[in-house]
Amino acid sequence: MSESEQPPFAHLRNLEFPVHRERPRAAEHALQDLRVVDFTHYIAGPFATMILADMGADVVKVESPGKGDDFRQYPPVVPELEGGAPFTWTNRNKRSIALDLKSPAGLETARALIGKADVVVENFSTGVMERLGLGYEVCRSLNPNLVYCSVSAYGRDGSFADRGGFDPIAQAESGYISMNGYPDREGVRSLSPVMDISTAMMVSNAILGALVARARTGKGQALEVALFDTAILMTGYAPLQQIFTGREPVRPGNNSPDTCPSGVFQASDRSFLINCGSTAIFHRLVRQVARLPHLADDPAYATNQDRLANRDRLFALLQSRFSEHPWQHWRTLLREAGIPSGELRTVGDAIRSDEARERGLVTRIPHPELGWLPNVSLPIRYCGTPLADPLPAPKVGEHGAQVLQSWLGHDARQVQDLARAGAFGPETRPR
Repeated sequence: MSESEQPPFAHLRNLEFPVHRERPRAAEHALQDLRVVDFTHYIAGPFATMILADMGADVVKVESPGKGDDFRQYPPVVPELEGGAPFTWTNRNKRSIALDLKSPAGLETARALIGKADVVVENFSTGVMERLGLGYEVCRSLNPNLVYCSVSAYGRDGSFADRGGFDPIAQAESGYISMNGYPDREGVRSLSPVMDISTAMMVSNAILGALVARARTGKGQALEVALFDTAILMTGYAPLQQIFTGREPVRPGNNSPDTCPSGVFQASDRSFLINCGSTAIFHRLVRQVARLPHLADDPAYATNQDRLANRDRLFALLQSRFSEHPWQHWRTLLREAGIPSGELRTVGDAIRSDEARERGLVTRIPHPELGWLPNVSLPIRYCGTPLADPLPAPKVGEHGAQVLQSWLGHDARQVQDLARAGAFGPETRPR
């Protein structure tokens, strides 16, 4: 590989991120022997199935022949990965099979896989799975114990079932954007796909719950998680505050509308955030850290409501003191006093921080062509059933023949017959 062909992270080859520490070989996986057929694309569905894969489930991603999941094209794209960093982030530990679901042979192969599965997850537009002949009723007839999860924008029934949606739309329509930013301008969306990620976590939780119910009752079921529903939940307690008071939230910038002093301050060299959630914390802040003990005895700051009413004056007094020293000085004092606080980091700062390194959040994992890939782990730590060692996201159809052999018992001749019948797309056979 020439210098001009080096992957975007080649400059890190000998730098920051440690090698992934492998799990004990004898340890079981939490979801070992669980089979998942994954008909999802983009983020919410694939991230949910990746959580299951990280827990040890055998997740088979069904993709369109040739192009695969459209999310593969999100930049930066690395040719050796047949996808970009976003796709790599949300599809590790899966196997991919490319099936032409519009061909009889491809559809029959998908149904055969479903017949051997524990879980099916799909996030097509409403009605697509039914038109393909893969709706819940059909799948249940093939596999009565199946857990069948649909991920949608606004639900699978009702007057909005036809609406598609992506994370930014859910942020907008849930009121989430209206809560974020500064009061003198329009609300700001979160660049992180928070609605997709939270929906994915809901999906994985819902599937695990259905599996527990199946273990108790012996019955599978259909379940659904909608992006919009999750987005409403992600506005936190603001809906109840609005109902109780009749007032809409006011965008607070980096301050808290509920506790004071909570917000961003500037040390002499950089910015940091304090979250002062109680009067006891406030007293430690002004006495032990800021060395302004008289503020603890001032009636103007006696309660949280008093401090909120006099926020500007209190912030000015604290800021005057914090500007006298660099962050490292305040960091030590804040930690000793037990004040929830942290520096304002960039993404690059965060993933290279001591905290991230100690927790093993970003590591290097082997890749057959590139040598290694960066990997961002899930925030789950099992004692007895550690998460699976991370494997790179699959190429389109990379494991087709392997899946057909392990799930359906097909031999090479049967795979060739399916290829000739168009199961894997025109003139295509699985790898």
